[in-house]
Amino acid sequence: MRIVPLSDHPGTLLRQAQRRRAAADRDVGRAYEDALAGHHERVVEARAARDQARAQRRWGAWLRSVFAVWQAQRQVPARLRGSQPTDEEEKLAAGVEGERLVGEGLGRAFGDEWTLLRGYRNRHGEIDHLLLGPRGLFAIEVKHRNATVDCAGDRWWYSKYDKYGNPVGYRREMTDRRGRSPSEQLNEPATELEGFLRSRGSPVAIARIVVLTHPRAQLRSCARPTVHIFTSIRQMTGLVSSSHVALTTAECAQLERLIVRDHRFHQRRRSP
Repeated sequence: MRIVPLSDHPGTLLRQAQRRRAAADRDVGRAYEDALAGHHERVVEARAARDQARAQRRWGAWLRSVFAVWQAQRQVPARLRGSQPTDEEEKLAAGVEGERLVGEGLGRAFGDEWTLLRGYRNRHGEIDHLLLGPRGLFAIEVKHRNATVDCAGDRWWYSKYDKYGNPVGYRREMTDRRGRSPSEQLNEPATELEGFLRSRGSPVAIARIVVLTHPRAQLRSCARPTVHIFTSIRQMTGLVSSSHVALTTAECAQLERLIVRDHRFHQRRRSP
């Protein structure tokens, strides 16, 4: 399977978040070094005052200085550890991991006649993967979350459980920052892409797939789904392999050119 990387939005956001945390850790490290240097100076000054009082036989001052040295030595700044990944980083890292799993799974399942376009974007959002080949065009949204998922149409909920099966927290709506469920996140840009391809003389129905890639993810109930929902890559590849769509090599090449062109058009519009 050939891979065409159009963008790596989750990976870029993850690297940016990691760089921000690393910069904050460096600032904390410098502050600790400054505090340690100040502590050393205070100890040196206290010892000098103690030794001077002893040399001058000022025993009351010497006793107070002994206590001051002891107190200064005890006030060592606590060594600070590097910060832990933020919730944002963990979510982004989970997304990157899910996309990696899908890419590897599809690569094992399909041959050179298939193309995987990663990170296509238009004005309605991003599609994690577009799989293009003789069986059609498939838009894939990846969710890598340890949760049990329910949906009703375009409304999605998730519930978290620990490794023993005990619920952790309450059931919550599953949405992105714009309040869209996973199916809406996928359907909006996929419908826009379908319209663009049709307007350029290449009408094709885009099959929409949301795949839950976490090994403990479960789909509990789903009424009136607007996309295919799978909990394994095998299920997804089964759908692709059983598709009745037939595209020629020339049609696939034309679709790929149009998808890349449309992505670059929207990318230029987003650039300052």
